[in-house]
Amino acid sequence: MKAKLLKPLLEVSTFNEIEIYYKRPIFNQNRIVKNSKDSERLLRAFIDDKRIDYKEFFWVMLLSNANQVIGISEIAMGNTSSVPVNIKEIHQLTLLANASAIIVAHNHPSGKLSPSESDKSLTKKLKNTSKLFDVTLLDHLILTSEDFISFSDNHWI
Repeated sequence: MKAKLLKPLLEVSTFNEIEIYYKRPIFNQNRIVKNSKDSERLLRAFIDDKRIDYKEFFWVMLLSNANQVIGISEIAMGNTSSVPVNIKEIHQLTLLANASAIIVAHNHPSGKLSPSESDKSLTKKLKNTSKLFDVTLLDHLILTSEDFISFSDNHWI
């Protein structure tokens, strides 16, 4: 009896290697965040102030171990009363930028500065998940066109 050659059950396929590329910004050219007012000033320079009363937006500021700003990114755009935030995307940016700390912010088009239960819940979740990556959530700011409030200044973080 002749033996039949069986085709392999699985075909061999190739996968692309994931490459991570990071170039540290020039050390003495980065802005340093020392307090919530610094964060607010840098965020306001980044965001479009014509949209702040229009709908909610969510931003993340990425910082080095020396609290130097590596970058700022707009994570999400919502509607007049909420913004969906993908925590996974925040952590992806944090890891790709090799950030040691983050500051998050969003705006309230209503002008009301007090945080909602959803804002508090998100902050707690983000603080806990950031610890898994040895990243510190330094603050969560709520901005309006006139003012801002800081979770850190109010000991909510």
